[in-house]
Amino acid sequence: MEAAKIKECKEKAKALVDQMTLEEAASQLRFDAPAIPRLGIPAYNWWNEALHGVARAGAATVFPQAIALAAMFDTKGLEAIADIISTEARAKYNAASSEGDRGIYKGLTMWSPNINIFRDPRWGRGHETYGEDPYLTASLGKAFIRGLQGDGPYMKAAACAKHFAVHSGPESLRHEFDAQVSQKDLWETYLPAFEAAVTEAGVEAVMGAYNRTNGEPCCGSQTLLADILRGKWHFDGHVVSDCFALADFHEHHMVTKTATESAALALNSGCDLNCGVTYLYVLKAYKEGLVSEEAIRQAAVRLFTTRYKLGLFDESCDYHKIPMEANDTMQHRQAARAAAAKSMVLLENNGILPLDAASLSAVAVIGPVADSRKVLEGNYNGTSSHYVTLLDGIREVCEANHLHLYYSPGGLLNNPSNEYEAMAENRIGEVRAAARRSDVVFLCVGLDPTMEGEEGNETTDGFGDKQRLSLSDPQKEMCDAVFAMGKPVILLVTGGSSIDISPYNKMAAAVLYTWYSGEEGGHAAADILFGNTSPSGRLPITIYSESNTLPEFTDYAMKGRTYRYMTEKPLYSFGYGLSYTAFTFGKETAWLQDEGVGCAFELANTGDYNSDTIIQAYIRYEGEAFEKPVCSLKYFDRIHLDAGQSCRYEFFLPKERFESVLEDGTRALLPGKYTILISERGPARAAVRLSVEM
Repeated sequence: MEAAKIKECKEKAKALVDQMTLEEAASQLRFDAPAIPRLGIPAYNWWNEALHGVARAGAATVFPQAIALAAMFDTKGLEAIADIISTEARAKYNAASSEGDRGIYKGLTMWSPNINIFRDPRWGRGHETYGEDPYLTASLGKAFIRGLQGDGPYMKAAACAKHFAVHSGPESLRHEFDAQVSQKDLWETYLPAFEAAVTEAGVEAVMGAYNRTNGEPCCGSQTLLADILRGKWHFDGHVVSDCFALADFHEHHMVTKTATESAALALNSGCDLNCGVTYLYVLKAYKEGLVSEEAIRQAAVRLFTTRYKLGLFDESCDYHKIPMEANDTMQHRQAARAAAAKSMVLLENNGILPLDAASLSAVAVIGPVADSRKVLEGNYNGTSSHYVTLLDGIREVCEANHLHLYYSPGGLLNNPSNEYEAMAENRIGEVRAAARRSDVVFLCVGLDPTMEGEEGNETTDGFGDKQRLSLSDPQKEMCDAVFAMGKPVILLVTGGSSIDISPYNKMAAAVLYTWYSGEEGGHAAADILFGNTSPSGRLPITIYSESNTLPEFTDYAMKGRTYRYMTEKPLYSFGYGLSYTAFTFGKETAWLQDEGVGCAFELANTGDYNSDTIIQAYIRYEGEAFEKPVCSLKYFDRIHLDAGQSCRYEFFLPKERFESVLEDGTRALLPGKYTILISERGPARAAVRLSVEM
């Protein structure tokens, strides 16, 4: 939005709030803000979700889960997806409000994206994020925010960067946990994506986290909300608490004694909107002298500024014209299919892929996630009007080519709860029979959202974090039976995090990580498996094996974590992914400029398939420094080359991308030699190494 329009919205918001009684102004600080009929203000519910599609509000396009969207390494593509999501949000809002429905999940304030860093593979909510790297997360977060909010005279929808800050489990402790973090890790790892969201993308809202950070509850933190967010970064939007997080102040963190004190601490720290009920005590806090009238009205002005910026008080706003027919369209379904195909990561291939359907007579699809809708949806999802599971996608190809398909769910996804369940769900005989009769086996294994997720959701233990990185025992038994048959096995792995498939990955003819792939996941997987699309996804996370040493889950120091600080060899490294074609690099060069470093190289698709690839550039400082990263991603781009096509590719690295974060959290350009690692498959497989002196 233009600065003049933003100023106008602020002035209108202040004028409106000035007309309210203090009681009316205080009532607007709740997520379920009531109507004020005498001022013509309708009720508004602030709580809505849009992690990978409009969520929890009925029919909507279900895109791949956030971690899968990150695997696309595609800012333009993600921005286009967010634009589709905001179109559907408007379509649904317009339809619901025209029917007088202003309830939860019907508004235009979308509490997405989740830009926390996926620092530990055990965290159940990691699949809601864009992975483990600060630069990738910041870049994708900005793209999603821009796509959601749009660039028109009004905001199309309001984005919210969450959870601020230093938040990534354990889920079972989140209401009481104090994340202790050094200034270096804070400013190098945990804050960059939030800073970019605020200072570069203009995010409208920021949501606080449940936990404490260095002793302060995040939703009432002077350091985070006042000093950094509004002070250092000049954030001008509104702050919302995580849901019922303010009650944790007095019930779990024990930093206050009463709900009244908790409301005062949050409001005085700069939390404008309460997802929960603690702000029902705001007026009591005012009467006890704990908060001022000015603080209450200031929060209300910020909230009404957002509503004005959304055009909710302007009948001429063009977004009001978006019809219900703009939701859940064929074009949006095609976009979901394309996104799923771009997100899937080929980890192994002995040459069996892509398959030639004409050379086959029968295939087997085996596994408990093969026909699962849950592994399409992930969490924080909408409801698709048409799901295509892995089984569905493969079946369509088989029917078109007159192939026989044998299917077996293969038993339980997770460990049985009792002996009877184990016996009842054991289908090893069926698994062997199906595999024996097939030319190739699609073995579908991994996780679904009941095995990793948010505390309180319908996860196996109720807390959501993973207890192990390996496959469950029933899945291992199924895998052992299939591989013993001696047939070519293509492993299709579902999930949103690191899964140790090391007993089987080298035995398999191919391994495709499909993630939680959205409503069109089955079509996208089939497109890759049978050669309609060359795989181009890359890992936004490290895939660990259980032999890797992991620091304590509650330790927020980055030492030993992620590709940036890990010294052991993982199962698969960040940025990795295979293709059906070959890309070759040549004639590389780098040159210093006043503002940074320019890089150039020749890139050629020397294989037989048209394909996208991901240009990745990592920087490594070769001098001595305090806890320096092994290397850090500082540039990426998704590009397409047809078979036989070549290009001269150039990009620029500003000087600030070479800076190091020192022990005290400040940034400095350290003198000495820097190595630029350029790759299409992660830093461990760099095709180009350029050296510069800074």
